[in-house]
Amino acid sequence: MEKNDIEELRARVGCAAVLEHEGFAIDTKESTRRAVKFRRDDDIVIVIHDDRGWFDARSEAKGDVFALASYLHAIGFAEALAVVGDLVAFQPTAAIWEKPLRQTQTGASVADRWNHRKRPWRASATWSYLLQNRALPWQVISAAIDADVLREGPYGSMWAKHVNEAGAVIGWEERGPDWRGFSTGGAKALFQFGNAGAPRICVTEAAIDALSLAAIEQARPDTLYVSTGGGWSPLTALALETLASGEGAWLVAATDNNVQGEVYADRLRQMADRAGCDFSRLRPRCEDWNEELKVRRETGELPHTRTAHQG
Repeated sequence: MEKNDIEELRARVGCAAVLEHEGFAIDTKESTRRAVKFRRDDDIVIVIHDDRGWFDARSEAKGDVFALASYLHAIGFAEALAVVGDLVAFQPTAAIWEKPLRQTQTGASVADRWNHRKRPWRASATWSYLLQNRALPWQVISAAIDADVLREGPYGSMWAKHVNEAGAVIGWEERGPDWRGFSTGGAKALFQFGNAGAPRICVTEAAIDALSLAAIEQARPDTLYVSTGGGWSPLTALALETLASGEGAWLVAATDNNVQGEVYADRLRQMADRAGCDFSRLRPRCEDWNEELKVRRETGELPHTRTAHQG
């Protein structure tokens, strides 16, 4: 096949078509426009770059549509060309987004857009979302507002700040009743809540989970609760390595109780080994810490009457 034919085939067939044809389905709850999560049993593949790229959430595998076909079928490039070619007429299911695509303020920097937003206040839409939809106690919400890590997003959503090594805002997680995503043009590093100099660093996958775990533990003074925002960018890895290298550091993998959470926990375990710091795995009994918090509230459990499984 000529190079031009290969490029035309790459342009006509996206990664979503290959995945859906192989029995994968979109996990709408865990997807954003820029990162669409596909699941098939325990297999998870994230499609990026407007359907032109992908990566396996459980390994280092990634690439274009041909690499995806090769990966799924354990075949070479020539055979992958044939697999992709057979899908030219295949139309995958389009993801349906609850929130319309919005335009960012023209020319506004990430910091300007963050500063333009108000902090949540009692009875604001974001406060109500966190208190009622997410079951966070008002004390934790108030402490997060005082720490200046939250902003009032549009449509009753929450913005949770990610910062660089200098503490400057570089992006934010977005969560709302019908929406989840990350700031357009922003970069993922870490959301941080709690004692900045604490030795115990609890690493979660979402800011909501970091706040939920803080609520369950009554914000232990020896703990910094952080979130990777569901990603593992170079900035995220660098920030975690810096924290793990601190004197007396104790890295706690408080990631979700599922396959992806175990993958992240293993990465954190390896990081702790390299840094020579203490490590432990802290799992919620539910899939994530926010679900755990809701269950504990419904059952009337006090924060310290039962502990999460640690091992």
